[in-house]
Amino acid sequence: MSLSGRTLLVTGASQGIGLAIATSAAAQGARVAGVARTISPALEAIGAHPIAADLSTPEAPAEAVAQALDHLGGLDILINNVGAFDARLDGFGAITDAQWQHTFEVNFFSAVRAIRAALPSLLERRGAIVNVSSIRGRFPQPATADYGASKAALTNLSKALAEELGPRGVRVNTVSPGPTRTPAWESEHGIGATLAAANGSTVADFLSAFPAKAGFNTGRLTEPDEVAALVLFLASGQARNINGADHIIDGGQSKTA
Repeated sequence: MSLSGRTLLVTGASQGIGLAIATSAAAQGARVAGVARTISPALEAIGAHPIAADLSTPEAPAEAVAQALDHLGGLDILINNVGAFDARLDGFGAITDAQWQHTFEVNFFSAVRAIRAALPSLLERRGAIVNVSSIRGRFPQPATADYGASKAALTNLSKALAEELGPRGVRVNTVSPGPTRTPAWESEHGIGATLAAANGSTVADFLSAFPAKAGFNTGRLTEPDEVAALVLFLASGQARNINGADHIIDGGQSKTA
């Protein structure tokens, strides 16, 4: 599954799943550019080319792709990983237009804009796109209504693009993780903290009990490097006849396909 000599751009690369993707790709010999709103020391430490950008703004995805193309000389693989979500515990009616808009800007339109900007190079190189979606796109829950809707849109777009671009040599697939051991779940300001507070628990205790309560038959959260392995397999030549697929990685929480 070596990516030696390939060029790869990953968004949301400063931590969590994005950092795991960038780290593994670099270890396999890929030349990596990583986009993040704030560049982390961990991203710089792996030798990736850092690109600071707020991908929720309309101009930033194309500008980030342009910087990556300039540095890498072309693009073989685009990984749209950046994402944002919150637990909306006050119900649907409390989700404001601004919150809906921000969620879709980060989770959906950033990918639309990045793909559009990267497409000429991807077509020239017969490359691959992997979009990191979510099981919430298939199995929505009230507390993440806006997030789930944005990820459902991303998965739908990916399938449409696979139909259009597959005959032209560009594969498009999605990976849909369930809850994953990232700062979004573990930090004091993350969704884990919000849900823990609502249940009168500490974050550590909540996350320890959560997999069993949520029906994870593996008994644990997914690790970022496990998602990264799946993403990079789909981006590699070993998956050259996989196109338009959505792969779930959620510890068995989802009980139907």
